[in-house]
Amino acid sequence: MANLFSVQAEATPARSRPQKGRPTVIVDDVHVVYRVHGGGKRGPRAGSNNPATAVRRMFGGAESSRGTTEIHAVKGVTFTAHEGEAVGLIGSNGSGKSTILRAIAGLLPVERGAVYTAGQPSLLGANAVLMNDLSGEDNVILGLLAMGFSKQEAKDRLDDIVEFSGINERGNFSSLPMTTYSSGMAARLRFAIAAAKLHDVLLVDEALATGDARFRKKSEERVREMLDGAGTVFLVSHAINTIVDTCDRTIWLESGVLRMDGPTDEVVAAYEEFVAR
Repeated sequence: MANLFSVQAEATPARSRPQKGRPTVIVDDVHVVYRVHGGGKRGPRAGSNNPATAVRRMFGGAESSRGTTEIHAVKGVTFTAHEGEAVGLIGSNGSGKSTILRAIAGLLPVERGAVYTAGQPSLLGANAVLMNDLSGEDNVILGLLAMGFSKQEAKDRLDDIVEFSGINERGNFSSLPMTTYSSGMAARLRFAIAAAKLHDVLLVDEALATGDARFRKKSEERVREMLDGAGTVFLVSHAINTIVDTCDRTIWLESGVLRMDGPTDEVVAAYEEFVAR
């Protein structure tokens, strides 16, 4: 049986992939607002030790008269992504990167504007939930069944997914409960499960930053393989090198506002100049 995660020897370079295909994600003037309760006159005291006050100071939220802090996390962001694109998302902490991914995935309601997607986007995050009381193998099977694989297909892919994740390199951990896994092992397994399917739209939030250099290389190669299957990948990472190596296009968000959208090299250069000031 061919290895599920085998990568063609001559992978298509990021800058030489075919021209844009059909639109897969349209983000149209999207605003996302978080509301934190308990920060006003009717809640806990509004002193410096009040958590809601700290949140408001950090993100510039406005306090309503009913004791609710409003955090305008994403402010009028607009862009369109297409088949075959790998889109990086960069920006300072709290800039709205993870928030916009969750809005695309349908996990956060938008205050104004709209998000249109082709099919159901799949969000792969460093905090994605697995069943801690079940073994890694059982989580693989359940994850594949949830993505639409048959029972036999899930069984056929089990060994390849476990091998790709590397969780058995220091013992037979795949048969043990997830509670015995390190955070890195769990994150690698999450990625391996999600990468077993070619998604129309895959949203990756910091997952490639987990693991050693060898696993990160395998993960980046798998993302490129998915792109060659005409999918669309969004990648949030604080590791700029991962963005440069993986993405043809990058969107820079700052304080919830889209600052720049274009070729990765140009956007990264502008962002690094901004950070260096």
